[in-house]
Amino acid sequence: TSGGKAVLPHIRRALAELDAIRHAGDQNGTGIVGEVRLAVRMPPIGEPLRSLLLGWREKYPDVVLTVAEMNEWEIQTAIQERRVDVALMTSHTLWPDAVTAPLYRERVVAAIPREHPLSNEEALDWESLRKETFLVQGWDNSQSAREFYASFMGSGVRFYAHAVSKQCVFALVGAGFGITLATRSQSEVVFPGVVYRPIRDENAWVDVELVWCPDAEDPAVGRFVAFMRDEARSRRLF
Repeated sequence: TSGGKAVLPHIRRALAELDAIRHAGDQNGTGIVGEVRLAVRMPPIGEPLRSLLLGWREKYPDVVLTVAEMNEWEIQTAIQERRVDVALMTSHTLWPDAVTAPLYRERVVAAIPREHPLSNEEALDWESLRKETFLVQGWDNSQSAREFYASFMGSGVRFYAHAVSKQCVFALVGAGFGITLATRSQSEVVFPGVVYRPIRDENAWVDVELVWCPDAEDPAVGRFVAFMRDEARSRRLF
């Protein structure tokens, strides 16, 4: 009928919209599209994290990954308030009831000024570093970096805390204000006036863990946690 012909285009558009809604629901429900809000304690540079994130992006290109750099107290609050979904943290910065999975382990190296006498050494030990001035990241509610360094070298070490990013700490090292510790992946980044030296000690490691809220219901977050955990296991990164 003429009335049927008049409403048919509208019906077709409505059915197409319903199909699009169903398709979007199916995709989001299976976690192949969506968003993962990732918090990090230190910049996600170098290996093995670079290749882990690359593998995730290639497998789930339609899941948006947003990253925020925070200290451990900010991450704990953000996880509990559901402002972030998952976090990458070093083991010494975790809170007691955090839900975690080990991800990978990295060697610790010393970052020293290029003109420093220790730069002539091929490798260093903790005893050779104890008399140096150490630059660390630190805030009023967060001195975990200082405590981590002290766990290697004991008491009596001179620490100067700065409420800045790790990149700023490296800049101060390059300007001769002191030395700092870094992970092997961080040593892949070139900072003017900074050289890196390995540390001859079996305990010169830092463990990186995946942290998330166990009550998270977003399928994309579940896929991210499972992917990172399973990839780390298959590569024997810890």
